[in-house]
Amino acid sequence: MTSCTALSGSGSQPTPRCTKPRSAGKKTGPNPTDRGKSGTKRHTLTDGGGVPVGLLITPANWHDQRGLRPLLDERIVRAAAHTEQHLCLDKGYDAPPIARALRHRSYIPHIRARGEERRACRRGARPRRWVVERTHSWFNRYRKLLTRWEKKAQNYLALVQFAATIIVFRLVG
Repeated sequence: MTSCTALSGSGSQPTPRCTKPRSAGKKTGPNPTDRGKSGTKRHTLTDGGGVPVGLLITPANWHDQRGLRPLLDERIVRAAAHTEQHLCLDKGYDAPPIARALRHRSYIPHIRARGEERRACRRGARPRRWVVERTHSWFNRYRKLLTRWEKKAQNYLALVQFAATIIVFRLVG
C-alpha cells in the first residue's frame, strides 16, 4: 500500500539523486571531455627510457599546466647536482610561466610550439612524446588502475606507486 502512495506522489519526498558516484573521493573532478563524469588524471615524469621517476594524481578537470609544478616537486629520484636536466613537453605547456618555473627548478625546457611538431615530422623527425605514452600504456595493463574505485586519494596513489615499482623492477631485472 505504501508503494502505491509513493508512486502517486502523495507520500514523502524522494531522496535527491547524487551527482557524484559513491566510489568517487577526493582528487576527482568532472572530466571536461567525458560529459562531466568524475575522474582522475595520472601525471607521470619519466626518464629517457620511460622509467617513472615522479607520479602525481589530480582531478580530471585540472589543466595539465596546473599539475606540472607539483609533479616536479614530487620527483622520487633526484639527479646529481651538476647534471643538465632536459624536459620535453608538448604544446599544452607552451606558456611563459611554465618556462620560468622549469628554469627555476634548473630544467632545460624543450617545449614544442604550435605547429612545430607537424613541420618536424614532415622532415622525418619523430616526436619524443611516445616515451611517456608507452609508460602510460604500461600503467594501463593493471586493471585496478583503469577505473578508480578507491574513495581515498592516498589509496589510489599507493596503487599507482606500487604499479610504478613493478614497472621499474621489470625494466631493471
